[in-house]
Amino acid sequence: MRQRTKKIQRTVSSCKLFALTTLLCLSSSLHADNLVLHVGTLLAVPGESTKDNQSIIVKDNRIIAVEDGFVDVPADAKLIDLKDKFVLPGLMDMHVHLLLELGPQSRSQLLSDTPELSLLRGADYARKTLHAGFTTVRDLGGRPQSIYALRDAIEAHLIAGPRIYAAGSALAATGGHGDIDGLRADLMELWTPTTICDGAIDCRRATRDAVKYGADWIKVTATGGVLSDTSTGLGVQMTDNELKEIMDTAHNLGRKVAAHAHGTDGVNAALRAGVDSIDHGTFLNKQSIKLFKQTGAFLVPTLMPGHFVPLSMQGNPMYTNAIKQKAELASERSRQSFQMAQKAGVKIAFGTDTGVTPHGQNAREFELMVAAGMSPADAIRAATITTSELLEISEDLGTIEQGKLADIIAVDGDPLNDIKVLVRVTTVISDGRLVKHN
Repeated sequence: MRQRTKKIQRTVSSCKLFALTTLLCLSSSLHADNLVLHVGTLLAVPGESTKDNQSIIVKDNRIIAVEDGFVDVPADAKLIDLKDKFVLPGLMDMHVHLLLELGPQSRSQLLSDTPELSLLRGADYARKTLHAGFTTVRDLGGRPQSIYALRDAIEAHLIAGPRIYAAGSALAATGGHGDIDGLRADLMELWTPTTICDGAIDCRRATRDAVKYGADWIKVTATGGVLSDTSTGLGVQMTDNELKEIMDTAHNLGRKVAAHAHGTDGVNAALRAGVDSIDHGTFLNKQSIKLFKQTGAFLVPTLMPGHFVPLSMQGNPMYTNAIKQKAELASERSRQSFQMAQKAGVKIAFGTDTGVTPHGQNAREFELMVAAGMSPADAIRAATITTSELLEISEDLGTIEQGKLADIIAVDGDPLNDIKVLVRVTTVISDGRLVKHN
């Protein structure tokens, strides 16, 4: 009875903490208003020409009209003056981890932080992401019930954050990337996710388990990973029949599949199995490109970790020798594979692996994409129209047109001439709600 009372007291304390944080996150900006935006330069459809002196009319959370000139503002609407701004659709990031941010204390926090504290940190990371202009994200790895709670709270407009499509725990082979590693044996046994699977039948079970508990997407780690504290390399870690069973089971249950894949053998195996997106795709070859074109799968290249992680490893206890070796190997090839895919016309969707890098800096991926040869126009399209196609939400998002959800951002300067201006977003409207306006 005493233990039960203590458990109730802990639950009440957690609820009070969550309620307090929710109140801190709440603001009048979370209420939908009727808006009229007077826009200096509008990129309504990325890839097409811009238009000057436009008005966007928003009712509730939908765009009801885009008109030439600056229209009069009805009495029941709020004017957002963006006459000196460049306006474009809300951006989308297809690979984030909102519940974590790697740093020198990451491994010790794993032992000390409660799930509740990690969730509250995630709420702050979500706010930073939204204020950076990213109104939709795909979260590919986090404690399932925490990331689903964050997703649902944002959808209910209880707190500010981007629209989340969440995968929860990744499907992975025992001992592979996505399984727990680097801890003593009893902790690894305690914390092993239920989505770890071996053999086709067990992987069918794990896929169904992920869907049962709330996954919007299925993530499978087809190869080794850079940040797992093990020297198992970056090659394939799941068999062909395991991968095929995961794809078939997920698709039969109405879920798409993202494959974490670095090594060539794992990339190609996942593509042959019918994956919907390859994330990272560090070591592509000609066969990879052929399979991308045959299957219609998307590449989510995530260039930021390959660029920034090697710069941050010196003196950081988070990066063991096993991790350093893999990071150096991967960073050399990610840019080359991106260029190969781009030249071949592979569908490239914007993604950053933020969480490995700091939240709120997602737009720095644009700079790396452009430096690797992609035009600013195509990079913006990769984070709007192409991402909406990957998520199958093109009817609602990706452009600023009549009938679409009002996800709209503004910046100073022209990102078509200088992509770096996307790092400094001045105005964010998400689902018809004004959440940031300098």
